[in-house]
Amino acid sequence: MPSRDDSAEAAKKSAQHADELILGEFTRTLDERFRVALPNELVAVLRADDGRCVLAKERPGCLSLWEASAWRQRNNLGLDLIRAKLRAGKLAEHPERLQLLGRLLSTRHAEVQVADRGRLLIPDGFRGFLKAAAGGDVMLIGAGVCVEIWQPDAWVAYLDRRMPRFRKVFGRLTQ
Repeated sequence: MPSRDDSAEAAKKSAQHADELILGEFTRTLDERFRVALPNELVAVLRADDGRCVLAKERPGCLSLWEASAWRQRNNLGLDLIRAKLRAGKLAEHPERLQLLGRLLSTRHAEVQVADRGRLLIPDGFRGFLKAAAGGDVMLIGAGVCVEIWQPDAWVAYLDRRMPRFRKVFGRLTQ
């Protein structure tokens, strides 16, 4: 269990990267044990919390990799809002929605470690969701706030749908 001093240091390191966008597109091969070597420029951002990261299922064929304290901060904001609604009785009429959230939340993410040489092991429960085979390629994408790991065909399909909207998205964010 990290101490309060360790948590404060991790938050400080995370804040140093808060104003940096994580960018880049890299092709890597999954080895026979489902490990992927991350490029140095991505490892530098993910090492802010001593290499502890959170891997999350995003969409079929895509996982996201977050620096652990950034993930906790983002995730806790949403969970705190849900807990407040539960305490206020606002979700009593929707137990099926809470069950769905619980099921998905239970399997959506896992803590992982980026090893010394920047290698990341894709855990067993995430391999099928990624739909990438051992010995096959994956795409590592800097997604602004996290690193995404894509099955190549899913990445190309995503780009085909989204790239025509690039100017609109860029315009909205720069206004």
